[in-house]
Amino acid sequence: MSKVAVVYWSGTGNTEAMADAVAKGIQEKGGTADIIGAADFDSAKAAEYDAIAFGCPAMGDEALEEMTFEPMYDAVKGSLGDKKVALFGSYDWHDGEWMDYWKEDAEGAGLNIVATCICKDAPDEAAAQECADLGAALV
Repeated sequence: MSKVAVVYWSGTGNTEAMADAVAKGIQEKGGTADIIGAADFDSAKAAEYDAIAFGCPAMGDEALEEMTFEPMYDAVKGSLGDKKVALFGSYDWHDGEWMDYWKEDAEGAGLNIVATCICKDAPDEAAAQECADLGAALV
């Protein structure tokens, strides 16, 4: 059975709702999902998991949240090896281009990206299903 960390930061609750849907997909596929706030995750915790889903909304000018999420992510990404990794998050304006930047950065760092998912604002039923599918891809 796969043990998957769902690590996220959420300012409005939209990305948190996505994290819940990702965890549901992991559990429905038979995996174990631990939902963890970005402030409580580090490289030592990453070693405990078979796969990791990282969730962060677009901030400012199409960037990751800079105070909590990005420093954690930058500190952890070099220790992930060949673990399956998925990226997800919400956005409010623009077109979600930050996910393209984030995925390029992750792949450039050698991460094994198996799925990404974005949604505008709060996840509707279709976006929640995409999140669940993303979670299932990690199991």
